[in-house]
Amino acid sequence: MSTTAERTQAPDHRSEPTTGTHTPWPHALRTALLAAAAVCTVLLAFAWPSVTAKVQDLPIAAVGTADQISQVTSKAPAGALDVRTASSRDDAVNLIRQRDVYGAIVLGASPEILVASAGSPVASQAVTQMGAQMQSQIQTQAIAKLQEALAQAAAKAQASQGGQTAQGQSAAIPQVTVTDVVPLSSDDARGTGLAVAGLPLAMGGMIGGVLISLLVSGTWRRLGAILAYGVIAGLGLAGILQGWFHTLLGSYWTNAGAIGLGIMATAAIIVGLNALIGQPGIAVGAVITLFIGNPLSSLTQPKEFLPAPWGDVGQWLVPGASGTLLRDLSYFPEAATAFPWLVLAGWAVAGAILIAVGHFRNAPAVADA
Repeated sequence: MSTTAERTQAPDHRSEPTTGTHTPWPHALRTALLAAAAVCTVLLAFAWPSVTAKVQDLPIAAVGTADQISQVTSKAPAGALDVRTASSRDDAVNLIRQRDVYGAIVLGASPEILVASAGSPVASQAVTQMGAQMQSQIQTQAIAKLQEALAQAAAKAQASQGGQTAQGQSAAIPQVTVTDVVPLSSDDARGTGLAVAGLPLAMGGMIGGVLISLLVSGTWRRLGAILAYGVIAGLGLAGILQGWFHTLLGSYWTNAGAIGLGIMATAAIIVGLNALIGQPGIAVGAVITLFIGNPLSSLTQPKEFLPAPWGDVGQWLVPGASGTLLRDLSYFPEAATAFPWLVLAGWAVAGAILIAVGHFRNAPAVADA
């Protein structure tokens, strides 16, 4: 009895606060330093492409003689243009629709600027500015010819005839026209819809990958969940972007397949890395997708504007391949789309392989447990 009473009356030391449990100051400072480094890394990841981007190596087509092309392109900053000669206006239009160039200049009696705002509003604006330079150059040449005609007329004492000649030449100055060969959707006239959709699409793949990694176990079940997620999310997101926002054009089913494959690829990589190296794999997949792939996707500017070779590197990652594929499917049906399809499929297959390898690697440990 006394033993029971002593136990009942004994104080419970577990409820008392223990001493020495505070985080050491060096560890707290290291944590603050790590957090600051993470914030700086995020800023660099998202701001660096925009800050360092500049008009460079922009592919455009040119129709005209070598002298005409040289006179126009010499006014552009050094290294800004990658001029490719086209045999005719129709040839230049085909190059634009196949996404070999972002625009074209047609020289001759009826000078014209061809742009494709659907390809890149930024590139379209840069090419359009060349039209203003061409018009200024044409007017300067016309004024020079008029002054020469007036000088000749004064020398021959035929001022009245010279005035008529000057008036006729002034009326004959050609005007540079700008034609949008591949315009944007009327519901997305500024081209912001597809650019803004890039981040949610990348986040969508990450969210699915994280949830499947944490809530689904078993190799085949994870693969089945990834496949089902890609199909359902692709149909839903395509319905929003095309049926509601009208950002996408073309075949709904093809666009849904492209979105679904992109989401599936991101989710598969995250789940695969988690299966291979544990929960740190989720962070690695997020860094690849969000902090590397999305800033280099070139959804807001041509890939040529990024410092080499990062523009091309971005097209080998899921966000860049997805954005390029959706733009081509919507606005450039004549463009070759095999490369982005293969990139997305390659990432999806790589993720599936990582899931399988992670399963076999952990199988002996599971058996021992």
